[in-house]
Amino acid sequence: MRAAGAGALALLVMVAGCSTSGGRDEDRGAGTAISISPLDGAADLPPELPILIGAENGKLTHVAVQAAGRPVAGVFSSDRTQWRSERPMAPGTAYSVEATAAGSGGSATRTVRFATKQAAKTFGISTLLPNKQDTGLTVGVGMPIIITFDKPIGDRVSVERNLIVRASKPIDGAWHWLDDKNVVFRPEKYWPTHTKVRVTARLAGIRGGEGMYGKQDYVRDFEIGRSQISVANTQTHYMKIERDGKQIKNMPISAGMGDVLRHHTTSGIHVAMSREDVTVMTSPDASPGQSGYYETTVYNSVRISNTGEYVHGAPWSVGDQGNSNVSHGCVNVSPENAKWFKNNTLIGDPIVVTGTPRRLEATNGWSYWQDSWPAWLKRSRLRAAPAEIL
Repeated sequence: MRAAGAGALALLVMVAGCSTSGGRDEDRGAGTAISISPLDGAADLPPELPILIGAENGKLTHVAVQAAGRPVAGVFSSDRTQWRSERPMAPGTAYSVEATAAGSGGSATRTVRFATKQAAKTFGISTLLPNKQDTGLTVGVGMPIIITFDKPIGDRVSVERNLIVRASKPIDGAWHWLDDKNVVFRPEKYWPTHTKVRVTARLAGIRGGEGMYGKQDYVRDFEIGRSQISVANTQTHYMKIERDGKQIKNMPISAGMGDVLRHHTTSGIHVAMSREDVTVMTSPDASPGQSGYYETTVYNSVRISNTGEYVHGAPWSVGDQGNSNVSHGCVNVSPENAKWFKNNTLIGDPIVVTGTPRRLEATNGWSYWQDSWPAWLKRSRLRAAPAEIL
């Protein structure tokens, strides 16, 4: 704990066989003692401090803590000689504490008041995925939890410690910082099917950097659906689709033609990021009027990366599907198969591509499964931990 001036020091009230609500500390032998931190009257306290109450030669019989008139949650030690607030204090808030202890040394009561300093700035979450609008709240077994903050986070340890994942089935998982505004959670292995998940960001009053504190808490509930894993083999030109371990489809495909490296479909574990009825595709490396420019409208597509890769309907390549790779990098399927695939894919379903020399980067889209588990943990501040049981 950092020093915070005299206001953060504990107050010790020792009383023998009596009750008190004020007065100076005195040596009362083996009387009951109450210690409270912060001190009565302290102001401009660092919000990240906890509230601590202790009893000596007795047990705490009553503790009431309020923040701007609202109750503050806390926990007693098993022997009721200590009480600690569950969370740090909030910035710009007046607190009151009333504690009573009793024991062989008598009884004691103490009431103190103090206040925290205002936050110089605040931060919150601008995006939390999954959500109802973008992904739906039933997602595939490869779905990551993605948080984007509205301010750069300097104190990642403080923030990560307050990002809590609970699941209805046992999993080991970890957060991973992509940069100072984006943090992602994934399990070590795919989510178990039909798992209920709750992510809680307990950010209200949490330090995110020098003088910056969280504005509010966030909670998101979602569920993992059935397992559907698709494997598109660019050498055999077929995509096998397994649901809950059983093959249900084997679609002819045509993948990237590979005349140059950028026209290879990336090999690796992609994740379905969106389902689109209509998608307009343009060449990423040529402008209108330049050689190689194209603009094509496709239907019934599933996006699998940030570099323009989709599984989509391609009536012009049906004759090549199942025998040749002729696309600019997408996975082409027939219009009928494209409609089925879009309608039967959950956001978060893994879509694995094999057989090309172009490797998928772990930060291309939601392809975080490309990282080995040890590599994933390197950008976690708290490393792996079992999710709490929901």
